[in-house]
Amino acid sequence: MKLTVVGCSGSFPSADSACSSYLVEADGFRLLLDMGNGALGELQRHCGLYDLDAIFLSHLHADHCIDMCAYFVVRYYRHDGGRCDPIPVYGPEGTEQRLTTAHADTPSASAFSEVFDFHTVKPGSYEIGPFSVRMEKVCHPVESYAIRVEHGGRSLTYSGDTGPCAALDELAADSDLFLCEAAFTHGKENIPALHLNGVEAGESAQRAGARKLLLTHIPPWTDPQVNLADARSVYDGPVELAAPGVTYEL
Repeated sequence: MKLTVVGCSGSFPSADSACSSYLVEADGFRLLLDMGNGALGELQRHCGLYDLDAIFLSHLHADHCIDMCAYFVVRYYRHDGGRCDPIPVYGPEGTEQRLTTAHADTPSASAFSEVFDFHTVKPGSYEIGPFSVRMEKVCHPVESYAIRVEHGGRSLTYSGDTGPCAALDELAADSDLFLCEAAFTHGKENIPALHLNGVEAGESAQRAGARKLLLTHIPPWTDPQVNLADARSVYDGPVELAAPGVTYEL
């Protein structure tokens, strides 16, 4: 299994990174986790526009899904080769309506479903291509899901956006790589049920027994080195900061 960080900035794109988007590959199958602001442009550095096999949207905030509107244009209006067949898109209830509203000028109310095969995410286990996945609802103001992806005896857990919650710890248990948001700074922001800070991300990884922690979704106004140090203060394993273009082999 191979993970490529397409974008990792939180809340809005930074000068160096698009918003959340992560490409997971195995056996020639490409699963994209989220497609936030700027992600579609960066994705083209790593695979062709028509080479994705499935997409998972953790929730419907713009920094995790809004480039799906641009991807609709890519797939719906393709002239060379004709319109694309629908690609599976796994997202919370209302995903199609949210994206259609955001685009605001579709040829019909059902145009998105002509190129995207929408599946409503609920807690549970699924098969997506060669991957065994489990999705659990986490703690965020809108319906939001974390996902665990397994293949060939290896595991990756992606937190999506969440505050501290037992569901995340359980999902990440014994993960080889825990891709975890750390948007807040410990001792600065204290908004419950919204985001994790570096300490909380580290504590979640420690409780889960994850083998490696990769901090992501850090907004441009947050000092990532502070969050990195905070996570290391409470987690015994290796910790890194996500960076666009970096790949991990699992």
